[in-house]
Amino acid sequence: METLIRGEEVIKVNGRSYRLDTPPVVAVCLDGTDPSYLEACVDVMPNLAKMMQGGAQGIANSAIPSFTNPNNVAIATGVPAKVNGISGNFYYDAESGAEVMMNSPEYLRCGTLFAAMAQAGRSVAVVTAKDKLRSILGYGLDGICFSVEKAQDVIHTDPRLAMVAALRGGTSPGIYDPEASIYCLEAGAAMLEAGVADLLYLSTTDYVQHKAAPDEELAHAFYKRVDEMLGRLHATGAIVAVTADHGMNAKTCADGTPRVRFLETLLNEAGFEGAFVILPITDPYVLHHGALGSYATVYLPNGGIEDARAMLAAVSGVEQVLSRDEAAKQFLLPEDRIGDLVVLGDHVTTFGRTPEWHDLSGVHQGLRSHGGLHERSVPFVINRPLLPEYAERLASGFVNNYDIYDFALNGTQR
Repeated sequence: METLIRGEEVIKVNGRSYRLDTPPVVAVCLDGTDPSYLEACVDVMPNLAKMMQGGAQGIANSAIPSFTNPNNVAIATGVPAKVNGISGNFYYDAESGAEVMMNSPEYLRCGTLFAAMAQAGRSVAVVTAKDKLRSILGYGLDGICFSVEKAQDVIHTDPRLAMVAALRGGTSPGIYDPEASIYCLEAGAAMLEAGVADLLYLSTTDYVQHKAAPDEELAHAFYKRVDEMLGRLHATGAIVAVTADHGMNAKTCADGTPRVRFLETLLNEAGFEGAFVILPITDPYVLHHGALGSYATVYLPNGGIEDARAMLAAVSGVEQVLSRDEAAKQFLLPEDRIGDLVVLGDHVTTFGRTPEWHDLSGVHQGLRSHGGLHERSVPFVINRPLLPEYAERLASGFVNNYDIYDFALNGTQR
């Protein structure tokens, strides 16, 4: 596992080189932020506008599946799932025959940029709203790493975090409170201002985006608060880079109920015995999405792959059905952690297993979700002008969200 090769002013991590001699750098992952949110909320985001005017802006691609875990880990490692191993929030482990959450470092197949930067002498801090990301993002890190969800377990016992413990009377918001994301950014700003970290990663949660469209008041109020925190980060003089893990779309029928195709039920009814579906969006936060997303993997232990592929391709709302090999090549995924088939939905359709498998009480009237190609576009903003070659790359449209540290550390004008 290649992690760190150190030169005089450069380290090489997972085959990519990064400069060490930079001002403080903070990368912000605004979970679930489709570019349309920033467009709709432009009137309440003057600090972001200032960052764009003095720096650079564009659109990047997220990793597919466009879910939280694979994209946060891609950003943390600088490489896609084919290299880092994290192909979803959830997968089927064929060796053990178990369906498991990929929120533990044991599923990583390479080291993180954060651990390497700390080893090379940078003061690193990682703050994630969702605790499911904490252990994997903090793998091997000799630095600060905590989640908003379980901040109380850390901030009052680590003397480096005294400035964070002093925030909000020493308490942190709940994970289903929009302020959880704001607290994540606020904690990062406090650490940056206090000088306890000079390379930070701040990853928010997408509860607001799952519940509100870009033109709704909840979204405007939320992004106004986000902008206040971005202004604080920008005011420190740090290089501030902003992207997202995925976008978001409404996935509902005319009556407001979720638009879902229960693929496992359809396969079993069509005679594909033993067929089962894995939904990599699955995680502990069922109030966000009810485990319904626009990407699914299908396992056919008794064969019939081509027949199943043809059947699924004819289902309304199915946009693509790919073989394991095709999906691995097209989306840079690890072949051993995806199914015999990979299914992607159109912009308004999600996939489920069976009606009985899901708890949809939190999304029975209004579902916004992600996972497919239509949630792949994400914002990419840096508050510094870019070197010409990096400006050209951003303008080309062939930039990934996991290039964010490459741009911030290597591509900004000093």
